Amino acid sequence: MDLDTVRTFAAAADAGQFQQAAAELGLTQQAVSKRIAALERNLGVRLFTRTPRGAELTIDGQAFLPHARELVRIAERAVASVRTGRRPLRVDILSSRGAASGLMRGFHRAQPEIELDVVMMFDIDAAVAAIRSGAIDASFRAVTVPGRPLPEDIECVRVLDEHLDLLTGSAHALAGARSVTLAQLAGHRIWMPGIVPGTEWAAYYDDLVAEFGLTIEATGPNFGSDALLDTVADTPALATFTGGHTRLVWPAGYGLRRIPVTDPTPVYPHSLLWHRDNPHPALAALRAHLAATAPGREDAGTWMPDWTIPATGPSPSGAQGAVVSRGR
Repeated sequence: MDLDTVRTFAAAADAGQFQQAAAELGLTQQAVSKRIAALERNLGVRLFTRTPRGAELTIDGQAFLPHARELVRIAERAVASVRTGRRPLRVDILSSRGAASGLMRGFHRAQPEIELDVVMMFDIDAAVAAIRSGAIDASFRAVTVPGRPLPEDIECVRVLDEHLDLLTGSAHALAGARSVTLAQLAGHRIWMPGIVPGTEWAAYYDDLVAEFGLTIEATGPNFGSDALLDTVADTPALATFTGGHTRLVWPAGYGLRRIPVTDPTPVYPHSLLWHRDNPHPALAALRAHLAATAPGREDAGTWMPDWTIPATGPSPSGAQGAVVSRGR
């Protein structure tokens, strides 16, 4: 179906006159009549009845009109979705409760006029491919998986170093501690069923285990954070790691303890990735907002694997910083 004829039909129906519709569309009245006639031949029905006052919709025309308007709206949305300056800014975050989600909510509160599409992509390779194809404009990632460096056309800057907390039930041996060191965690069972081999967060925790002799179990199906909290609350021998900026809510009766980890503090570095040739104006606004508001790097007394540190791009504050304790 020719969308130009559908758009012309909708304009003529709204105007009630072919002449007025022609003026609104920048066409001649003859061109409008030809388009309406072509649409009527295509549909096999009459859409208008000519009257002394103009043109009135037939019963078939009245039935077709709401669909015609919807077709026009769909076409306009389709065009807007690929016009950089008009479509929403598409940003990938790893989870709805994680630190990146908080950063994007802060950006939306600061600039609510910018339309956003927030998506959640599981795999870093898929996210990078989506950035390169233009399917998304940016992604929050740890940058990157060992042995798989970023393509040269992908820019990145570290925007947030998220410290890890230990989450335990009230009966856990460490539940009463105000903080725990990584050395104290050796021998304790840390359960994280959401770890998936081959992901950047799996590589992060593999290095953490190797560096400090921890025991992290990823056994069992991942039923989500609510099920994880249930199990940790009810199992004195289990604990789990959670990001310091991760939003978790649990019933008061659970008695869960959120304990800072220190000496050194393991941090999970979140970086923003984007294509260097992406012209979306809201992308520049997002980067400026993060540079001005995100906490940035916390290098002193912290630990992270070497591969998570971007090779290029300053921190939002402009300082390069130095890592006191780094992985292999």
